[in-house]
Amino acid sequence: MIKSDETSSPDEDGIDRRGFLECMTWAGTGILWSLAGGLPQAMGLGKALAAEAPAEQPFTFLQISDSHVGFDKPANPDALGTLREAIARIKALPVKPSFMIHTGDISHLSKDSEFDNADQLIREAGIPVFYVPGEHDLLDDGQGKAYLTRYGKGSRGAGWYSFDHNGVHYIALVNVVNLRSGGLGNLGAEQLEWLEADVAGLASSTPIVVFAHIPLWTVYPEWGWGTDDGAQALTYLKRFGSVTVLNGHIHQVMQKVEGNVAFHTARSTAFVQPAPGAAPSPGPMKVPAGELRKLLGITTVNFVRGSEPLAIVDTPLAG
Repeated sequence: MIKSDETSSPDEDGIDRRGFLECMTWAGTGILWSLAGGLPQAMGLGKALAAEAPAEQPFTFLQISDSHVGFDKPANPDALGTLREAIARIKALPVKPSFMIHTGDISHLSKDSEFDNADQLIREAGIPVFYVPGEHDLLDDGQGKAYLTRYGKGSRGAGWYSFDHNGVHYIALVNVVNLRSGGLGNLGAEQLEWLEADVAGLASSTPIVVFAHIPLWTVYPEWGWGTDDGAQALTYLKRFGSVTVLNGHIHQVMQKVEGNVAFHTARSTAFVQPAPGAAPSPGPMKVPAGELRKLLGITTVNFVRGSEPLAIVDTPLAG
């Protein structure tokens, strides 16, 4: 489903693969994003489900992350089941999204059966999907051969690519290749060179949305929650007036606004991880019975262009 950045014409599903959107839904931890007057805004997926379809339908896309299909430990014995709940919510939306992005860790152990199960469920949403890998998707050989075979058609290198829609430029980055345990993510010289060239011809007024698995800003280096050369990547985006960076990996909502860049990390659809420094190490965190879906809930984000801060309201799936 990934198309090369070398073409700017719409393909068979009507999406210009170098581009932007008017609305996006975060599922499992669901956000519905919309573009009004050139400014991206958002409402909770629960609110979207309850609302009647507007007279003029917005363009929509979805983001899900950290499905960890195959995970069955006490933190969540049925990760496939919670992904199924997220997909059910997506299918129930009154306005069908045009596509979704998945920001990595589709599988837990990179097994064919895990990818198969994830694909089968995600396809039920009935919309195209754009993927980037998480480190759990590259366990077969560390280079992502199985991942690229399934999800990397038309991408560059380890799976990076870009596309445009409605005047916004989307950039999918890969920062999990050869990731050391506890080490920071990395993009590498080849991908950084590609990124610089990719945005070189864009007008500074073009809104940019970047998505990758590990946060591009340093959340907590002691746990490897950051990208070693992320700051270098962001230098190529400084001239743009509106840059939004979406990540997963840390299984919790965190945000930061730095100049023209708004950073947002998202929850997992599978399990919770501790807050930075709140435990000896990161990893699946068991919560009391009945609490899991409260922590995997819906997040509402009011998101505007430029240096305006993000306003986030978290609404749980249960409770």
